[in-house]
Amino acid sequence: METKKILYTLISILFLTSISTALYSQGCEDSGGDEDGVKLKGFIQPQFNYNLNGLDANGESLDESTFTFNRARLGVLGSIPYDIKYYFFTEISPFKSPSGAVEILDAFVTYDRFGVYAKLSMGQFKAPISLEQNTSCSGLYTVNRSTVVAQLAGPQRDLGLMVTGGNDTTLVKYALAYMNGAGKGIVDDNMGKDILGRLVFQPLDEKMLAVGGSFRTGKRIPTDLANEDNDVKRFAGELRFEYKGFVLQGEYIHGIDELYSSAKTPIYGGCGGIVGFVTREAGTYTTSGHWIMASYKTQWNLEPVVKYDYYDPDMDIAGDWSNNITIGLNYFFNDWTRLQINYVITTEPTPVDNDMIMFQTQVKF
Repeated sequence: METKKILYTLISILFLTSISTALYSQGCEDSGGDEDGVKLKGFIQPQFNYNLNGLDANGESLDESTFTFNRARLGVLGSIPYDIKYYFFTEISPFKSPSGAVEILDAFVTYDRFGVYAKLSMGQFKAPISLEQNTSCSGLYTVNRSTVVAQLAGPQRDLGLMVTGGNDTTLVKYALAYMNGAGKGIVDDNMGKDILGRLVFQPLDEKMLAVGGSFRTGKRIPTDLANEDNDVKRFAGELRFEYKGFVLQGEYIHGIDELYSSAKTPIYGGCGGIVGFVTREAGTYTTSGHWIMASYKTQWNLEPVVKYDYYDPDMDIAGDWSNNITIGLNYFFNDWTRLQINYVITTEPTPVDNDMIMFQTQVKF
């Protein structure tokens, strides 16, 4: 009996180690992997949502509430002599994918012989476009990312090849990628590949100011495969200012879809996964949005946050826009644990009762 218990314990440890390698997602955790050996990393984000949906025709409340996990991630990263690093993270929360299954978020190998100047990575990782998309999931100032980032920077994760250079202390940091364009865990459905790039200038000391831009260009297959592949372009500009606990940041993203025949446009959700499609006829579609956020970390570990984000899914159609005003308060128990409280006021051309209150705790390990 004791032998069986020992064997069961060893198998459990091996299984945990194997799935944990998928969670340490690029841009979704604090940077790591600079030391030899294997590191187990992860974080959990238990959450309570309260939706303010107004009243029905009989005056009864339509409000909804639920406890959930926004994210529950586990992974491993480490180094192999010489100049090889690996990064493997999974999403365990059943609420982050349409199927509710455990998903691989990131799984890539990096060659970093040239250090800060150039690192070459191959596998599945975050697309190098947008400031907020490439902010660590555990380091977001608000519970959710902006709608414009979720929709126009997607697919958030993809398979491909990427070279990166610089870091938060250098004058310039950059990323250039050659990717499928189909999304995480999906085999490419055409010969065209997406080309993405991001360039950020940091002219002042102590990370006070960062100004940059990013882009994506690629092909998407039409509904009728006999027609020409459609063109997809995305452009983004970003700015961040930080001084003595005060942070002001924002970005603008613009999208152009050239459809030569009817095609299905993906709707992104979760962590960049596709949750649906909108069928569009041939034509040129322009999309845009922006967000701006201010926060201040006080000496009492309290951090008030105000954020505004706007999204227009089709600039040629009037009255299809939406915006969110998020009023938040973050409290840091320590470097690994925090509480976030967000009140989100959503506005559309036709008023709808759909504001939301969110309470989220986070623990990193």
